Parts: sequence; C-alpha cells; structure tokens
Amino acid sequence: MELKKYPLDEFCGIMGSDAPAPGGGSAAALAGAVGAALCSMVAALTVGKPKYAEFEDLAERCGKKAQALQWELLDAIDKDCAAFNGFKAAMALPKNTDEEKAVRTAAMQAALRICTESPLSIMELSRNALYLTSALIGRSNASASSDLGVSALMLKAALQGAWLNVLINIGSLKDPELADEYRARGEAILEEALPTADEIYQTVASSL
Repeated sequence: MELKKYPLDEFCGIMGSDAPAPGGGSAAALAGAVGAALCSMVAALTVGKPKYAEFEDLAERCGKKAQALQWELLDAIDKDCAAFNGFKAAMALPKNTDEEKAVRTAAMQAALRICTESPLSIMELSRNALYLTSALIGRSNASASSDLGVSALMLKAALQGAWLNVLINIGSLKDPELADEYRARGEAILEEALPTADEIYQTVASSL
C-alpha cells in the first residue's frame, strides 16, 4: 500500500517508529502537499462568489495548478521513501572483494544521487505552490486569508525540511562538482522562495 493512502494515524505511527523511512523527506513532502491543498481550498472558496468575481479566472487557474502540485507532492512521499530504500539496498551489497566493493560503492553513489534529487524536487514543487499562494493574497475570499498564511508556513517548512535532506545527502557524494551543483540549485530555490513565504505570513498576520 502506498504511504500516501495510509490513514493519518497509521502513517504517523510508522513515522514515529524505529523504521528509518518514511522520514524527514517524506514529512517535507506531506507538509508541501498540505500547503498546496490549502491554496486550492482558498481558490475554491473564491470561485463563484459575486464579491470576488474580478478574481474568478485567477482563482480557477491557481486552484487547478495547486491541486496538481498537491498530488505531485503526495507522490513524492513514496518516492522519497523509495529513494532511501534504494540506498539501503545498495549498502547491503556484499563487500568481500575489491570488485564487490567497487560495485557497492558505485551503487551507493547512484542511490545517493536519487536521494538528493528527491528532496530537490520537493523544494521545486513547494516553491511553485508558494507562488500560487502569493498570487491569491488580496485577490481571494478574505474570510479564508488565514488559510493562505498557514499554506505559506507549511510550504516554507517543506522547503527547509527538504533542504536539510539535500544537505545530508550531498555530504556523502564523492563527486564534488555534482555536490556543488545540487547545493547551488537548492540555495537558489531558498533564496527565491523563503522571502515570499515570510512576506505572505506577515501580510496575512497584519491583516487579521
């Protein structure tokens, strides 16, 4: 059964156990999915309301895009878990001879790349959802403005949580150029998105 289809109590039970996966990466993906879902909800609460007729088209577009991102982030819960399991399987390969050691090392490095690309993808998806949330500020149902603030907080948590998973993985990469590339990609996303998340929160908080 896919993790995204588990009841919440069972999912949290697994995450709270001694099983190493799902872990922080999957938690970041879940936070991002919740943030995107809240953005979609606010859009849905805006569409069809005469008071917000001028923002109807914007709300419809944001809602559809946010829903799509929500499902991608839910898929990322299982993808991140699968990436870790792939690394764990590589670690379990035999290492009795030099040849076996070389095969094991190569497999671990390949798995580490997947483990790094997974949270980077979560960061990209969360950033995209964050911009949809930002687009609805002041252009959506005012009674749901606090939900946009929570959306921004969840997406910020997803961004920073996924970033920690990028950092812990690139520390084990033997290819310094690839590690630098991953680091630069993640830092660029944070530099671009975190100020937006903070701005959304402050705007919402000051309006309540």
